[in-house]
Amino acid sequence: MNMSATRRRPRVRVRILAESVIALGPGKADLLEAIDKAGSISGAAREAGMSYRRAWILVDTMNACFTKPLVSTAKGGADHGGARLTPTGRQVLTRYRRLAALVEKSFSPLLRMPPRLSE
Repeated sequence: MNMSATRRRPRVRVRILAESVIALGPGKADLLEAIDKAGSISGAAREAGMSYRRAWILVDTMNACFTKPLVSTAKGGADHGGARLTPTGRQVLTRYRRLAALVEKSFSPLLRMPPRLSE
């Protein structure tokens, strides 16, 4: 058996669903953090390696899935616009990161890499 295969661990990924829509998951949480850092959706998209359109769709989905928006935006112009996390956005991101860490800690010791079925 390959030694690198024995050291690999399965990834534990937490997703929060609103019906069948992924309201929040690892990628969306990373995007929220990037928006918080960059101060704009376009800057966050560049940091995350995705198109502005994709980032905007993800933000729109998150905002639609929660009772209050997670991200607020201001149009460009003299103030150059931008985006920021709302208080609800910060709260949701903090809770999600705590939950994901707890689930990772709880399940990682119980999981193993499944055998490759395509070999």
